[in-house]
Amino acid sequence: MDRSSLKTLRAVSFALLALLLIVFSGEAAPVRFRVQIPFVLGEEARAILPDGSAVSLGRVSVLPSTSRWPGYTASKWASPGTVAATAVNAIHLTLAVEKERGRTLSILPRHTVAPAAGEQSFVALDAPAGTGFFGGWAPPVGTPVRVRTADGKIIPLENHGLPREGETLLFDVTETERPYLVDIENRPGGRVLGWYDTGPRLLARVIRPLKGVGRFGGTEFQEIGRIRANHSGVIDISTTPRGVVGGFQILPFLHSKSQEMSSAWQLTQWLIVASTTDRPLPGTAPLFSSNLVPGTQMTDALWDMWSTYGRKPLVLCRRRGGAWERLPQAAGRDDYALGDVTHLRIYSPFTEEPQKDFTLPSGK
Repeated sequence: MDRSSLKTLRAVSFALLALLLIVFSGEAAPVRFRVQIPFVLGEEARAILPDGSAVSLGRVSVLPSTSRWPGYTASKWASPGTVAATAVNAIHLTLAVEKERGRTLSILPRHTVAPAAGEQSFVALDAPAGTGFFGGWAPPVGTPVRVRTADGKIIPLENHGLPREGETLLFDVTETERPYLVDIENRPGGRVLGWYDTGPRLLARVIRPLKGVGRFGGTEFQEIGRIRANHSGVIDISTTPRGVVGGFQILPFLHSKSQEMSSAWQLTQWLIVASTTDRPLPGTAPLFSSNLVPGTQMTDALWDMWSTYGRKPLVLCRRRGGAWERLPQAAGRDDYALGDVTHLRIYSPFTEEPQKDFTLPSGK
């Protein structure tokens, strides 16, 4: 079989898989792209588009010998077999939840440190932090993960467990319903509003406002006003240029009461929000699942202009109730760097031209 035929077969297979996923999940969310990470040293991780074209995401340089248990606290709020955290310096997966703690597997870029990854429980890609799989091609929290076995079977990660050498991790990335932006009133009782095509929805309430910034690891791999990390218990936002550490975090109330977040009620670099219903916020969309990603930066390029620039979440602010503007640059620990910020705005990522009309002109 020649190269052209292989490309065509791959495209058809991808389309059929996407259709099956839509049918069996009951969702009308097409697969935007697939990421495949082979468990073979030296092999190339790739993003595969529906037309069969591929983008290199770096080569596999380290394989895990085990998974990590217990994982970081918020990993238990991710569904087993899904992406639990998406960040410039790590992608964490929850394999299972055992005794109310997550069992995790991590994927890391080169030359970085991610404390939540276990010593022998990560895959490493020979790619820079904040780009590729850790940037524009990152899967959002909640993305289902599957394993392609050596004999070609595709099994949910939840049922398969830690992949073995010669197998492949598969991430089918979709875009589910999400607000086009989220507005936060930075005051006690302030509204967290998601703006949808159908109008605003109240997502949460602020119970402890933000005032400062802190030394959050990984912010040195991101730009000002961009998402450093999102997981089922945090939104981490950088306030520094690449190469400098500094940022703040948005936490759901339940996670703010966990032991590892005990400082959140004493210090000022955390904004704590609470659910307006009986359902706790951790692991729920659109704040803590199914939406935010680190996004494109540096040389990252997706399949067209809209996907490259749209899949690049931006965070703005209002100071003293003024006009929307970029976040001020603030590095290290500064307890009052954001003391005059009265509002925050987070734009959701997207890949299609807004208001695009997909209908063909009459007669064509």
